[in-house]
Amino acid sequence: MNEKFIDHKSIYYPPGGILIWIIIFLELITFGIALVVMVNYGKQEPEIFHNSRLQLSATIGTINTLFLITSGYFMARSVNYLKNDDKDRSAFFLKFTMLGGLLFLVLKCVEYYFKIEAGLTVGYNTFYTFYWMLTLFHVIHVIVGLVILVTVFFGLRKKIPTVSLEDMEASAAFWHMCDLIWLLLFPVIYLLF
Repeated sequence: MNEKFIDHKSIYYPPGGILIWIIIFLELITFGIALVVMVNYGKQEPEIFHNSRLQLSATIGTINTLFLITSGYFMARSVNYLKNDDKDRSAFFLKFTMLGGLLFLVLKCVEYYFKIEAGLTVGYNTFYTFYWMLTLFHVIHVIVGLVILVTVFFGLRKKIPTVSLEDMEASAAFWHMCDLIWLLLFPVIYLLF
């Protein structure tokens, strides 16, 4: 293993740096609170939430879950190859990471299109207000994550790479946060009610 990538940091300096982890915890708390509020409203309007949930495609949600989980796997491989100073393989797996994110966005846009065509917009009922706010907020995170990954990818591809291991780990932490948030959203929105 390349000596410059050996990490002697303590728990006070997590992979990617402490600032990215503060952001991650704040994001998880925000989504967690929103999901608790959604479940509470679902208990107050069980019939509306149940009937609305049945209008969603659990198949689309499951496929999108697989896209993000697979993408997260490729991200982990990419980080591992960079730790072993193999920038080419790291960049190779980063391409598949980004592809998973893009496939997620394409399928999500298809789902949004069908919801809008059916008139199931943000003001349709309480369930769809939560559906649109939570999933769109998540989509924004995926887009930001993809922008970060594209930046890292081009930094890796330079003749003299401009990406450090800490940059890669911070990017991976953000990307895995997107995976984790979806793993919280999917069962609550698509399966619970």
